[in-house]
Amino acid sequence: MNLLDSLYKKRLTELRDFAENRGISKNGSVEVLRARLIKNEILRLCDLSWDGIQAISHKEIGEILKIFGIKSSGSHKERRQRLWLHLNFDSRRMTIERLVELDRETLYDLCQKLEMPLTGTRAVLMGRVAGVLTNHFNGWGKIKRSLNRNGLKLDNDNLLLNEILDSQVENEKNYEDFIIPVPIATLEDAKDLMKIGIDKEDEKINNDIKLIISRIEDLDRLIGTILKQHMGKWGQKERDLLIRLATRTEWPIEEKIVKKRFIVVSNDIAEAKGASMANIVGSKLNMSTEKTIERIRSKINNF
Repeated sequence: MNLLDSLYKKRLTELRDFAENRGISKNGSVEVLRARLIKNEILRLCDLSWDGIQAISHKEIGEILKIFGIKSSGSHKERRQRLWLHLNFDSRRMTIERLVELDRETLYDLCQKLEMPLTGTRAVLMGRVAGVLTNHFNGWGKIKRSLNRNGLKLDNDNLLLNEILDSQVENEKNYEDFIIPVPIATLEDAKDLMKIGIDKEDEKINNDIKLIISRIEDLDRLIGTILKQHMGKWGQKERDLLIRLATRTEWPIEEKIVKKRFIVVSNDIAEAKGASMANIVGSKLNMSTEKTIERIRSKINNF
């Protein structure tokens, strides 16, 4: 907590010296550098990638925003947006005026990360991003003025910061391994399971399955993040969360057969990661090709 307090009060030159001593990039404005230091020094055990942010609970993400010293109120989606913006952009540069300089591909990526619809012209995409920036005006990019002046005051509100920082050390160390990717053979098994027999399906189902196969590594990371946040448990609650996140980020799983395969593959990946399986009818991925194909055929026949 003393380190967090000092990061709030240090000037740019002091933050740069601190970052250099820690082997952390010292580029950027004072606010950008402070956010980077808090992420790497205070919350280093917390997965704050985009996928990681998606898996953080409403209550916990509010406390993380408090640690960064920025606005912590709002809906779950607004909190996710604000945290992602704070960690990835300089508020002086990411302005509505600068959006006109961005190409459609960049605006598309911004809409995806900000959980906005991805259809429409460049102007439509720009309008959606501008709406998010307007909604979060002065809510990210700069710490609260009182923190810059006084640092932390350990009143009842700040005791919540202690709780989450303590829980980071106690819990995250035990579940960090879930972030490690599964073996390539496991992902190849998952791809085989997704695609066997799809030549008999219509074009949309074929395209949906091919898209999921192309993003199988992303699925592995997302499952790892959920397992990490849920202490290694994989049950109905975790599976439902995965479905919600996948739907929100426009994974094509609305077709029944696609969703069934997606669920089976997700269960297999979770089990391969060493998850504690609870009330999930899944399969154990075997590295033997012959057994794998036999198991895949058996499952497909049950769809």
